[in-house]
Amino acid sequence: MRRLAVIPLSAALLLAAAGCGGNSSTGTPTPAAPGQPDKVAAGVIAIVDVAPIYLGKQKGFFSGRNIDLTLSTSQGGAAIVPGVVSGQFQFGFSNVTSLILAKSRGLPIKMVSNGVASTGKDGADFGGVLVKADSPIQSAKDLAGKTVAVNTLKNIGDTTVRASVRKAGGDPATVKFVELGFPDQPAALAAGRVDAIWVVEPFVTAAKAQGARLVASNYVDAAADLTVATYFTSQELIAKNPDLVKRFKEAMAESLAYAAAHPDEVRAIIGTYTQIAADVTAKITLPAWPAEINKASVQTLTDLAVQDKLLDKAPALDELLP
Repeated sequence: MRRLAVIPLSAALLLAAAGCGGNSSTGTPTPAAPGQPDKVAAGVIAIVDVAPIYLGKQKGFFSGRNIDLTLSTSQGGAAIVPGVVSGQFQFGFSNVTSLILAKSRGLPIKMVSNGVASTGKDGADFGGVLVKADSPIQSAKDLAGKTVAVNTLKNIGDTTVRASVRKAGGDPATVKFVELGFPDQPAALAAGRVDAIWVVEPFVTAAKAQGARLVASNYVDAAADLTVATYFTSQELIAKNPDLVKRFKEAMAESLAYAAAHPDEVRAIIGTYTQIAADVTAKITLPAWPAEINKASVQTLTDLAVQDKLLDKAPALDELLP
């Protein structure tokens, strides 16, 4: 259950995009017959963050806008981004840093809707950096020179953890990051194989149950009300079927608002598309689901990506943001 996997710098993604020749005409959905809904495939990840789209489908927010929505789960953005570019998916879900990296490589994508956001509450967010209870690390400043596990290297995890260290007065350049899947991180911390872990729910709750202690809310430290992930589509679909994109965006807005207002229903639906047990979903900290993308925070993530040398030059965000 890798979360929002990084878009690799290898040729794999670029070849996947190039495989459609930059013109995925076969991926544009055939216009629905009169009176029939548009069949739409969306690529998502089986994590807490996407609960609103599942709720929206269940509540009829998409069918009410003449959209027959199929949700397909992938391991992360590394599969979803080229799937959207090639037309396998009409829409996809991925973290903002992955989309910034994809755009910097010239992939024809554009955000269309907010996906998930930080709660903005230090110590009460859905992600954070944790250490063992008896660790000498007391704050993000103390992470300098230490080994921190993240689910993927050179992505939103390490850049926001560095932001926490920088904010606390430590040297972010000295933090050593190792890649480890979220499910494996609590055990690695307990065994002393790493000094700290960066995880998101439900692994924050799992790590705390094993005695781990929170030392930083990295999303909160990076930017106020950070937009963590968004839904996006291809430039081709926007050009060929703007009405479908508009209806999808409207359905997502309603879904996000409903999820934000009905946390109990969110917790219930998580168990229908993940393997997270009900007793765990009852305890986890839910993320925020505002209707609008926090564009200032997208700029911050872009600046961090450049500062931490994930990319040499920032892409034109006006071509990525809705």
